[in-house]
Amino acid sequence: MSEEKKTKGLKIPTPWRIKRYYMYAFATVVALVLPWIKVNGNHFFLLSFDKMKLHLAFVQFDMQELYLMPFLLMLLFLGIFGMTVVGGRVFCGWVCPQTVFRVIYRDLIETKLLKLRKRIGNKQQEPDMSKPENKAKKAIAITIWTVLALIAGADFMWYFIPPEDFFKYLSNPTEHMTMIGFVIGVAAFLIYDIVFLKENFCIYVCPYSRVQSVLYDEHTVMAIYDEHRGGKIYDEEHHKLVNSQKDLKAIDPDAECTACEKCVTVCPTHIDIRKGLQLECINCLECVDACVTVMGKLGKPSLVTWSSEYEIVERKGKTKYFRPKVIAYGVLLVLITVILGFMGSTKEHMLLNINKETRLYSVKKLSDGKIQVDNSYIFLLQNTENEPMKFFFDVEQPKDIKGKIFIAKPTKPFRVVPGVKKKKIVTLRTHDILVDNPRKDTIIPITIHAYALDKDGKPSEKISVIRHSTFVFPKESMLKAAH
Repeated sequence: MSEEKKTKGLKIPTPWRIKRYYMYAFATVVALVLPWIKVNGNHFFLLSFDKMKLHLAFVQFDMQELYLMPFLLMLLFLGIFGMTVVGGRVFCGWVCPQTVFRVIYRDLIETKLLKLRKRIGNKQQEPDMSKPENKAKKAIAITIWTVLALIAGADFMWYFIPPEDFFKYLSNPTEHMTMIGFVIGVAAFLIYDIVFLKENFCIYVCPYSRVQSVLYDEHTVMAIYDEHRGGKIYDEEHHKLVNSQKDLKAIDPDAECTACEKCVTVCPTHIDIRKGLQLECINCLECVDACVTVMGKLGKPSLVTWSSEYEIVERKGKTKYFRPKVIAYGVLLVLITVILGFMGSTKEHMLLNINKETRLYSVKKLSDGKIQVDNSYIFLLQNTENEPMKFFFDVEQPKDIKGKIFIAKPTKPFRVVPGVKKKKIVTLRTHDILVDNPRKDTIIPITIHAYALDKDGKPSEKISVIRHSTFVFPKESMLKAAH
């Protein structure tokens, strides 16, 4: 379709409905393709309860790093709320999966493919199910949608179980009934929702329609009927005043509305936009397209436009898009994104917890007369990379200490496979008199550097963490009692 066509000299732009179809196609392709894209073995978004991993922006995080999830949720909700302040329920009409699925089922399958519905422009008239051929078409439509619902259910699961594992698990279904149950459950809900519940989900079930009324202001952009040009169809109590153009002309001779009610018959949520602001409106702008077509044939601009009450109803001037409330949402979104990016960039590529054993130390006198003092620790570490790696430790020598602390056990680097927590007993030792204290044991702060070895056997700069602990050196009496 060309971008513009002319009717009686009036330029009519491409319908919003067509632009929405482009948006739906884009969103569908992204949702289906994104789980398959990997960078360095990591997904864009994957919350894997199977492997206890979070992938975000192609960076892998361990479940212990789920402190990032609240920031993701804040971005999601603030983004939707910000969209609502600016454009009303534009999310519902242009992005929401419920709307996308309904358009696929109602407009594509029932109307275009099977001709069960007469035309896309009439969403109020339901098919006559008393006819046998319509019953057969309905069964075919539900069958087609069932297949698509199963694909949608599988796609949903791919953000929790990556596709490469999902299809592997399908080959052995008896051991993965929970996964299969989730897919079937999601598909069953989508069949009931899209085929039977329909737009009643948007009107009665979805809590977003109740939240939006708090977020709106006089500059919020939405589908609005211009009562000044079109004439008054409803009173303040939403009682209908006229039923035809003749009745309207009798009340207001200058009224331009033709009372064709194309804006009513095309509405998926079955409202009359001429009543004013209604919670059921999802800003799909189908009513705008309908009125553009009708009024365009008369050489006049549409009576229903995507604008604000400030501009159309109150006629105070142009809509203000950059107002304090919108700027505040923008600042919050940028701030949270920066915080999320900073926290994600500082992730550690290995997890390590260090705990001392219950025994503070052990003391032993060597044959050469030296004293050996050991402190033992439990190292609990995890390789968060995608391949097995070798790990080892160093002790950074504490300042203002006379002798040296070194690792007595383990003596060689050890192998750690991904995703498995490894418990390692580590012994730190000294042969020197670190502190000369006759009265009490001395707690010496120490720094432990844990790292992975690269392919050349050298310490990795990327997979490296620093942990702080303590080394307990015995008092003088304990040293003298050693044997």
